[in-house]
Amino acid sequence: MSAISLPGTLLLLFLAVSCAGHFKSDTQEKQTSSPNIIYVLADDLGYGELGAYGQQKIETPNIDKLARNGMLFTQHYAGSPVCAPSRYMLMTGKHPGHAYIRSNRPRHTPRRTWDFQAIRANPELEGQIAIPDSTITVGEKLQDAGYHTAIIGKWGLGGPRSSGHPNDQGFDFFYGYLGQAMAHTYFPIYLWKNKERMFLDNEPVNPHTQLPDSLDPDDPTNYERFQEQPDYAPTLMLEEALGFIEQNQKNPFFLYYASPLPHVSLQAPRQWVDHYQNKFGEEDPYTGDEGYTPNRYPRATYAAMISYLDEQVGALVKKLKETGQYEQTLIVFTSDNGPTYNGGTDAGFFNSAGKFKESYGWGKGFLHEGGIRVPMIASWPGVILPGSKTDHLSAFWDVFPNINGCCRYGSPQGDRWNKFCPHLKKSTIATADP
Repeated sequence: MSAISLPGTLLLLFLAVSCAGHFKSDTQEKQTSSPNIIYVLADDLGYGELGAYGQQKIETPNIDKLARNGMLFTQHYAGSPVCAPSRYMLMTGKHPGHAYIRSNRPRHTPRRTWDFQAIRANPELEGQIAIPDSTITVGEKLQDAGYHTAIIGKWGLGGPRSSGHPNDQGFDFFYGYLGQAMAHTYFPIYLWKNKERMFLDNEPVNPHTQLPDSLDPDDPTNYERFQEQPDYAPTLMLEEALGFIEQNQKNPFFLYYASPLPHVSLQAPRQWVDHYQNKFGEEDPYTGDEGYTPNRYPRATYAAMISYLDEQVGALVKKLKETGQYEQTLIVFTSDNGPTYNGGTDAGFFNSAGKFKESYGWGKGFLHEGGIRVPMIASWPGVILPGSKTDHLSAFWDVFPNINGCCRYGSPQGDRWNKFCPHLKKSTIATADP
C-alpha cells in the first residue's frame, strides 16, 4: 500500500472508522486506498438549518440523504466564529492559539472597498491578508500524495498576486472569489479562474446599497436591480465543479467546494424564491438598513439559498454516480461558522442555531455554541455505516493532521499505517471513540 492511501483518513479515523468501526472486506480495503474527497463548506450555515439537524421550514432533502447514508456529527466545531480564520484553520490544522490568520482583516486599507469600478481597474484592492509562502496546506499534502486538487467557491486567504493565492497554496485549479468583499454579491462583475479574471455580464452594484426612500418598499419591481442579473455565481461554480469531477475520472481528486451560500446578500434563483414565497406567504420587505442588498421577500430568499445549495449537493452526487466514482468518494458537508444576524436574515424565525441561541451576540462572530458549533456529515458508501451518529468532539484543525496520516488508532489496515507516520507523537493523534 502506498502513501496515496493516507487521505482516506480524512474523518475516517477520527470520524467514521473510530466511531463506526465496521470495516469488513478486501473490497473495502481497496476502496480506502485512494478515495476521492469532496469537502463541501457552506458559508454561515447554522447548526439547525438542515432537516437532518431538526430544521422544519427549509427543505434540504439531498443533504439529509447524505446523513441517512453516512454519519452525522453532533459536536463538530468550526475553527472560528468568522470566515477567514475558520478557513485558515481548516486548511492548515492550526488551532486559534497558533493561527496566523485571526480575523477578516483585508490586505489593504481602506478596510472595505465597494467601488466595483475601482476594483475592475485595480484588482489588488480586493482580498484578505494573505497566508505566507511557508504555509503548508491540506492541498499541498494531497498534491504530494498524487491527488488533483481544486478549490471552487470562496477562498478568503489572500488576494491577487499575493503569497496566499490558492494556486500557490496547494490547489491545481481555482474558480471563484478570492476575497470576501466581492463575495457579498452573488452577481459579481467577475470571478477568478486560476490567476485570470473571467468577466461576467453583471452590472456593478454596491451590495451595501439601501433601497431609496423614494421607492415603494412593497413593490417587487424596485428590487430587480439587486436580484435579477444574468450570471449567478453559485451556478457558475457548480458547472466548474461538475467539470472537475468529469475530468478526473482516472485520478484521485480533492474538491474543496467552498460555496458562498447562504452568506448574505440575500440573492437566490427565482424558482426557489417563488417556492418559499408560496410556502411562507406575505412578509415584510428588507430595505437594506442592516447592510447588504435590499430584498422584497427576505425569509423566502434565505430559505431558497439553502435549498439551492442542497440542490447543488444533489448534483455533485449525481455526477459521481454517472461517472462511476460515487463509491470511491468520501463526501463531507459542514459550515465555516454559525448563522448571521444581519443583511435581512431572520435566524429566530428559522431556529437557525437549533438548540442554541442565534441572535446577535450568540451566533456568527461570537464564541458561543451558536457561533461555532456547526453541522457536519460524512458519507462514503460501503465504508461509513449508514444512518450512524456520533457525539465525538471534533474541530476544523483536526482535518489536516488526519489527512496527513495521523491514523494509528482504529484504521482499517491496522499496524500497516504506522510506517507512514513514525514522526508523530501520540499526543497529536486523534484517538478513537470507545
